[in-house]
Formats: sequence, structure tokens, C-alpha cells
Amino acid sequence: MFCSADFICQICKLKLNISMIKWVAAFFGYYLFRFPGAIFGFFAGSFLEKLVQGSRVNFQTFSQRSEPAQFQLNLIAFAAIVIKADGQVKAQELQFVRNFFITNYGQQQAISIFETFNEQVKKETQNIEELAQVFISQSRYETRLQVIHFLMGVANADGSISQSELSKIRQIASAFGIRPKDLDSIKAMFVKSTGNAYRILEITPSATDAEVKKAYRSMAKKYHPDKLQSKEPALIKGAQEKFQEVQKAYEEIQKERGI
Repeated sequence: MFCSADFICQICKLKLNISMIKWVAAFFGYYLFRFPGAIFGFFAGSFLEKLVQGSRVNFQTFSQRSEPAQFQLNLIAFAAIVIKADGQVKAQELQFVRNFFITNYGQQQAISIFETFNEQVKKETQNIEELAQVFISQSRYETRLQVIHFLMGVANADGSISQSELSKIRQIASAFGIRPKDLDSIKAMFVKSTGNAYRILEITPSATDAEVKKAYRSMAKKYHPDKLQSKEPALIKGAQEKFQEVQKAYEEIQKERGI
């Protein structure tokens, strides 16, 4: 009775003080069988304490392993959404995702992720709002910016980003609560056109030199890898890439204006 798994779960749910279990068991033992029952209850309760402690440790260990895994699976689900956006599953985009995960998570972990990825690609539809809620509830705004940066990279793997892919990324960004200016800044890092340096810094060519410097400081702060506060190697790499793009944009404007 004392060793029942259901009973252990109930104790965990009630969040009882573990150190009290043996004394509660001793009390009931004494109530039923007097002194011999108290001794038996005490030792049985001590054994139960160890089981509860073990179950808590196992649960914590599982949770620590599960969170990164859930993040990676949701990331792969969003990648599948973008890849299928234009009605084609291109080899370059699949290879980009494969290389990305192998580089950032290692061959062994990447293999298990790809098993799920193949299933995600085959699915007809994905609920963007539901997937986005996981990121919104568990990550900072800066982390969600890195996810958009990754998805732009997926779409651009074949050399260009189609309108349907961009439309899908905008939909994901909206579900993430990403500001339009931030989305346009990231887009400018991938889609090259006149005035891109200004778009990356989220200003217009009419900005004064002082405004350019202020914008650079603001964007460098926003995209600095330390701001991310994440241990995910994939996101850290993305933050570094964006930070470098901000620096390049500022240097380009400096050279253009002679400042």
C-alpha cells in the first residue's frame, strides 16, 4: 500500500513536504497497531520518501531534456510550413535544414529530428497559431526574431524567396507578435535591393547622420547575441549573423556618407 505508484503521484501533486512522509506513516501505524505499527510505518515511510525523491529527480531530468526537444520539433514544423508554401519541396531547402541541424545539434540528434521532419513535410496543414503559442509562452521576443531569421534562410536556400514563402513567413511573424519594421529589417538581410542598408537599420535614406548612429546603436543592442539569453546553438548562430549584418549595413552607410 505504501509503495503504490498512484499514491506516490498523489503525494507529488499535493506537494507534501517529503520529510513528513515517514512521520505521517508512523502515526497511522501507531493508530492501527500501536508501537510495533509505528516502527513499521516509520521505515515504510522512509522508503516511500526515497521513491518520491527519485520520481521528482527523474521528472526534472525528463523536463530538462524535453524542453529543447520541443523547441527543435516546433522549429522543424515551421521550416516545413515555409518549404511547402510555394507548392514545391525543393532539394536545396531540405538540404539547408538538414545541414543547419547537423551543424548546430550534431549528427545523432539531427537524425532523430529528421524523422519527425519527414512527417511534418508530408502533413497537409499545420496550425501556425498553435505552434506560435509555444514560442510566445516559452521564449523572449529576441528568440522569436531568430526563428524568423532562420525561416528566411530556409526560404532563400534555393537562391530566392518567393512571394508565397514571404507571405507565409509574414503570417508566422504576425503570430509571433513580430513588429513589421523588425520583419522588414530581417528580410533586407536576405533580399538584396537598393536601400537595404537603411532597411536593416530600420531607417530611411533621409535620416540624418546622428539618426543613423542612433539607429545603429539601437539595432546593435537589439541583435547582440548576449541579448538572446538562450543556450540553443542554432539561435546563437543566427544572432551572430544578424549582428554582423547590422555592422555591415552601418559600415556601408558610413562609407556612402563619408562619416
